Parts: sequence; structure tokens; C-alpha cells
Amino acid sequence: MRLFTHNMLSSNIKGVANGFPLRIEVDQVVEKQVDFNPDFLKNMFPKLEWKALVDAARTMGYTELPEEADSSMLESEEFFKEVAPRASGASPRRRGFGLS
Repeated sequence: MRLFTHNMLSSNIKGVANGFPLRIEVDQVVEKQVDFNPDFLKNMFPKLEWKALVDAARTMGYTELPEEADSSMLESEEFFKEVAPRASGASPRRRGFGLS
């Protein structure tokens, strides 16, 4: 599961007060080559919960993402090249997800 997908998930288990974000438990990270698509990232950006994305990325060992992001960063090709592989090309393997 990619970090963008993870960022859209929440738990709907009855009795859970806050089912977002799901906690990632990682044994191994698998990276896949993804095509650089700035239009996709521009469309996804407003839908993302940035702090949850950063926290999930750090759980997987990626520390390059900035703590905060705003729409002005969408003008930076360097930002896209940093975010795209981490958010759409890295997938946790094994263990799974849990509630925070």
C-alpha cells in the first residue's frame, strides 16, 4: 500500500474515537519506480492530511519530507521529485496497520 493510499484510510470500527490516521507497523519497505506525474501530485495535494503523510513516511524511514507544506510548494519541481517517490512508490511490507 502506498503512502497516498494510507493517507485516505480510516478505521470505521465501532467504538473507535479517532480512526485516523492508521498506525503503520513496518518490517520491510519495498520501493517501486514510479513515473513522475506533477499533475497527479497537484490534484492529490489538497486531499492529503500532510502531518499524517509525514508521520507515516517517518515510520517507514523517510525523513526528507518537510514538517509543513503549503500550495506554494507545488511550484517547485524539487519538491515533487522528493515527494513523489516516497508517497506513491514506497510500500510497507509485512506487519500491517493498527489504530494509533
